[in-house]
Amino acid sequence: MVKRLGVILFLLYSTSGHTADEGGDLSANEVSRQLSNPNTSLARLTFKNQFRWFEGSLGDADGQRGYELLFQPSFPIKLGGGDMFFVRPAFPVFFDQPVFDSSEGRFTQELGLGDIGFDISYGHTTESGVNFSVGAAGSLPTATSSELGIGQMTLGPEFLIAKVSKKYVIGFFPNHQWDVAGWGEENISITTLQPIAVYLPGNAWSIASSPIATYNWNTETWTTPINLAVSKTVILGDTPWRFGMEFNYYTERPDEFGPQWMVGINVVPVVENVFARWFQRSTDQAH
Repeated sequence: MVKRLGVILFLLYSTSGHTADEGGDLSANEVSRQLSNPNTSLARLTFKNQFRWFEGSLGDADGQRGYELLFQPSFPIKLGGGDMFFVRPAFPVFFDQPVFDSSEGRFTQELGLGDIGFDISYGHTTESGVNFSVGAAGSLPTATSSELGIGQMTLGPEFLIAKVSKKYVIGFFPNHQWDVAGWGEENISITTLQPIAVYLPGNAWSIASSPIATYNWNTETWTTPINLAVSKTVILGDTPWRFGMEFNYYTERPDEFGPQWMVGINVVPVVENVFARWFQRSTDQAH
């Protein structure tokens, strides 16, 4: 556990030296509101520490636990007129991922990088605060072991619609992915549904519920959580940080093995948007 926390603190320390170009001029309450906006222009580094408890019909499934560090950087690019371009990767690192060994009839613990997820989208925000975006979501077969990935590249469409005000955010964010390349033998056809509900009571706090439900069309199984997240944004030096806790209870999961509980500790520094600055410089030079 000490080594895990050391890795996390080192990663956080290495990013905190960057000064946020937009977030540094805003109050903590305004940063909190903008970070709750799905189409926010703020660049950020999201670190999600997720602790899971599992259950299922496999032998000793109810005694399994896991820890995952999910790193999600985001550097949006403003295109003008309320339009945005997003490229958002997600790097999952598993420290204690339980994997069932069917040949030995027992679980083993795996350590390594999983399949890197991503989404690429074009977004627009209207003057009334309605957000739209459309794009593609997928994953790359980057897992360091076959037990931590599916050996397939996946790809499919995604869509977002949301209403943003000073006190709340309400939205819906679905996508669907199929396998399109790779060496894995499993056919992939998965739909993800994410309703978004955020309440902003003020003083840089946010209370949210954004459960990520998935349906596997090949196995005809749902994985569905009840989700609650509470976050607080503060300004440390010149850098805004959001700290939060997140809880999932899974009401639906595969019968053989799946998550029952998830407790998350989320840390999000707002950083300088180097890609947007480079894009703006290239655009100015072109004109």
